[in-house]
Amino acid sequence: MSVTYATAERSRVWLTKVPAITATFWVIKVLSTTIGETFSDYLAVNAGLGPLVTDALMAGVLTTALVVQFRTRAYTPWTYWLCVVLVSIVGTQITDFCTDTLQISLYLSTAVFAVVLAVVFVVWHRQEHTLAITSIDTRRREGFYWGAILTTFALGTAAGDLATEALSLGFRNGVLIFGGLILATWIAYQAGAGQVLTFWIAYVLTRPLGASMGDLLTQDKQFGGLALGASATSILFFAVIIVLVTREQLLVNRHGVAEKGAGPAGGHRADLAWAGAGLAVVAALGLGLSATHSAASGNSSLTVADLAMPAAGQPAGEAPGAAPARKVHPTTRLGDLTSFAAIGNDVEVKVAKNDLSGGKARIKDLEVAWDDAEAGLKPRDPAKWHQLDGEIDDALSALRAGRPSQSDCSSTLTTLITTLNKYDGI
Repeated sequence: MSVTYATAERSRVWLTKVPAITATFWVIKVLSTTIGETFSDYLAVNAGLGPLVTDALMAGVLTTALVVQFRTRAYTPWTYWLCVVLVSIVGTQITDFCTDTLQISLYLSTAVFAVVLAVVFVVWHRQEHTLAITSIDTRRREGFYWGAILTTFALGTAAGDLATEALSLGFRNGVLIFGGLILATWIAYQAGAGQVLTFWIAYVLTRPLGASMGDLLTQDKQFGGLALGASATSILFFAVIIVLVTREQLLVNRHGVAEKGAGPAGGHRADLAWAGAGLAVVAALGLGLSATHSAASGNSSLTVADLAMPAAGQPAGEAPGAAPARKVHPTTRLGDLTSFAAIGNDVEVKVAKNDLSGGKARIKDLEVAWDDAEAGLKPRDPAKWHQLDGEIDDALSALRAGRPSQSDCSSTLTTLITTLNKYDGI
């Protein structure tokens, strides 16, 4: 790059369309990753839109947000971070579509997305002669930038799922592994590795790190999580993002992008303080709410041992009014599936009475519970999880058909409950 060109770049740095790479940037990036994934699951499962409608809806919203982003002349925090959250959702959906719908191996999808990202970088560099994110000041460069961002999310999702599911590392190990890799990348940068290279490596790694952190907070304790729940985690992360992005917006409006983080607040040290405070709030509230939730659950819920104890006058191994206790398979890696089987049994009773509308309403609980437990169950035994997931989909499809058949509903439920009982490993 010539001196004249470099000077011209510095003279119009206020036009750059991306934020400065600070500690606050990375905290918002990781938290927004979790928000994107949990919100997507909420729309598809809890809101009942389904994956196809959710995919189309999010793609449309992302397109609208990017149009607004492209029309701005400088970095606008609210617009930029909204696009990042939406790209996180869509990038995740692309990988999930390849894995769940097209049945593409995570090994293959990870390799394909890595190649696609490399192609984007090669074409970008040949056209613009730079991959520096500090030079996103033209429409074409911004187009390359967002294309790369979308691909990094798809790649990060595939690589994260490969590590935690296909390799059965789990989300706890995922936090340690991906957090360690990001730390190693930062050390490499401090030792003299290229800024552009280390930035994009870290950007890819933050996607699986954020997902693993979210799973650690949301998953039930029997799956190794903190049992905070998806809703509480999303609200907590969203609140921290709002505070940090608001600060970003105020700094940009007051100082301009070139001086982002500067001013009487203390510059770099202030940025570190805000980023650290954000993480501290997430950790403190997350652990506190998790402890409160566990105490409440412990006082109001029966344990597995309680469920196994016979009532007065009831033969051992049987619950009042229930069939004989199911055979236990302690070597099954999926663990305790009794809660899912219980819901399945409820649905089966309604279907037997030809109450298909009631069965349809009740099986929604199974869909939500199964989706909430996915991150904890799936890594234990991906093959068996996929089998059960397919059987649950079959039961859902039978009950949600335009003209549901009692025999079809009963058949799919019988298959599902039989498999749940077979794989239960309490």
